Amino acid sequence: MRILVVEDDAETAAYVARGLEEAGHVVDRATDGQDGLFLATGGGHDVMVVDRMLPKLDGLSLVRAVRAAGIATPVIFLTARTGVGDRVEGLEAGGDDYLAKPFAFAELLARINALARRPPMKQEITVLRVADLEMDLIRRAVTRSGKRIDLQPREFRLLEYLMRREGQVVTRTMLLEGVWDFHFDPKTSVVETHISRLRGKIDKGFARDLLHTVRGAGYVIRADG
Repeated sequence: MRILVVEDDAETAAYVARGLEEAGHVVDRATDGQDGLFLATGGGHDVMVVDRMLPKLDGLSLVRAVRAAGIATPVIFLTARTGVGDRVEGLEAGGDDYLAKPFAFAELLARINALARRPPMKQEITVLRVADLEMDLIRRAVTRSGKRIDLQPREFRLLEYLMRREGQVVTRTMLLEGVWDFHFDPKTSVVETHISRLRGKIDKGFARDLLHTVRGAGYVIRADG
């Protein structure tokens, strides 16, 4: 693994780096938070070992900046601050583990190996797209070919359900459960009515239809007509 060690104490940094290199890992070192952030945002590290108390930029701020940049590299904090509040603060800043000083190198190595075995974090999807139809889940906004489409809350939820399953036929029962939270058939035309309204908003006036009825099966949204 390639491991970034951000530690301003020369003795501790040398001890950790030597042990990691003896274990077969490649180690990059930084002695302050600014240099650590520069190396971290360069990418390519499997795990970061970060001291909390660093010059120029403290460890918490460093990790917050790394997470804000969209970097999901696992982080283990090394620190003499061992209070519950300190540990919580470190985890909430984006840390994955927390090891108090003084520490045994064998434990640090075991924790690093455990972090490296974790499956990578999936990046949360915030924008859905089907052809020229776009849904921004953060802004709760829908556009097609750049034109804003105003949807009622239930219409938005219905469209989101369909777009998340692009190309997949969804049945009336699936929509009742996934959009209306009905686990029974209310014997009404609520699905058909909302599909009709939604189709009028996202397809009417555009060159091609995206929302289709599959006779005897359900509905599908797709880009290929």
